[in-house]
Amino acid sequence: MAELDPSGSSPVPMQRWPMALAGLALVAGAFYLLHPILLPFVLGALIAYLGDPLVDRLERRGLGRTLGVVVVFVFFTALMVLATLVAIPLIVQQLDALLQKIPQFYQWVTEVLVPWLRSRLSVPAAHLPEIDWSGQLAEHWQSLGKVTATTVKNITGSGAGFLLGLFNLALVPVVAFYLMRDWDILIGKSLNMVPVAWHNRVTTMVREADEVLSAFLRGQFLVMCSLGLIYSAGLWLVGIQFALVLGVIAGLASIVPYLGFVVGIVISCAVAYAQYQEWTMLLWVALVFGIGQVLESVLLTPVLVGDRIGLHPVAVIFALMAGGQLAGFVGVLLALPVSAVIMVFVRHAVAHYRASHLYGGE
Repeated sequence: MAELDPSGSSPVPMQRWPMALAGLALVAGAFYLLHPILLPFVLGALIAYLGDPLVDRLERRGLGRTLGVVVVFVFFTALMVLATLVAIPLIVQQLDALLQKIPQFYQWVTEVLVPWLRSRLSVPAAHLPEIDWSGQLAEHWQSLGKVTATTVKNITGSGAGFLLGLFNLALVPVVAFYLMRDWDILIGKSLNMVPVAWHNRVTTMVREADEVLSAFLRGQFLVMCSLGLIYSAGLWLVGIQFALVLGVIAGLASIVPYLGFVVGIVISCAVAYAQYQEWTMLLWVALVFGIGQVLESVLLTPVLVGDRIGLHPVAVIFALMAGGQLAGFVGVLLALPVSAVIMVFVRHAVAHYRASHLYGGE
């Protein structure tokens, strides 16, 4: 018995479907069992995928594949060094200053905001709990110190564990280099393993999946970085403290549509009012995030991402939580790319179902 392909290609034997599903289940099971050691390979594969288009462009300009990979690696390394030397120290410094302001902000909430809301909205009197911030922070920092000391002791106390951590760290660029160099060859050999009857359909789906992954991994990443810079620069021009930290938080939260805008404007408005005690500052903060949202909708997303991802915001949240639950940090890294690819296959499956006799009722 054979199943007719809606695209008009050769029939696909039904007995191949159980084999394909069994293969997918085997791969998923192996990934679940091996996920503790997959982090360097996943990071290497992500770096290779991000750098492959740049290497292809250099290769088309006459540069050798290996030399092109070296050039891209130098470029990526320079970006990482620049971020480490410039951005990360500033973020850590502002984050530390922001944490020190938490007791003052909590005092403003209890002494100013809550009484104002109670008088305006006729809310029954309610007293927020009094917190000994000096004692609480000292206790948490002490606990953090104990945890850190225990972790360092466990890592350094076990020579094998320490060497394994260094090996995994050193393995990432090695994996990325070889995957980036042989990316096109590996993809071609993988497609050649697909049964001939499925080759055209699988090639089409792989091409669409590549577009979706490109939109997400490259496009969405650039959108997040751009929004972080826009929000940070705008808040800095307005004169808001901790502008860099607030912009980075809003940019990272933009991985879920509109979440970065909501989270960023709420936190920034709270910080702005606590800093200036003036409602007019909230209008300036709203203007900054409004400009960022307009630029994202009109320029950044259409140009860098387009409409190729097709993941609902709820699906994005669920994918991140499910990935973290199933495979920890590795699962979080792979959650959205895998979900985007699955959506491509689901769309083809739905199209196939609607073209079948089962849906038509004939």
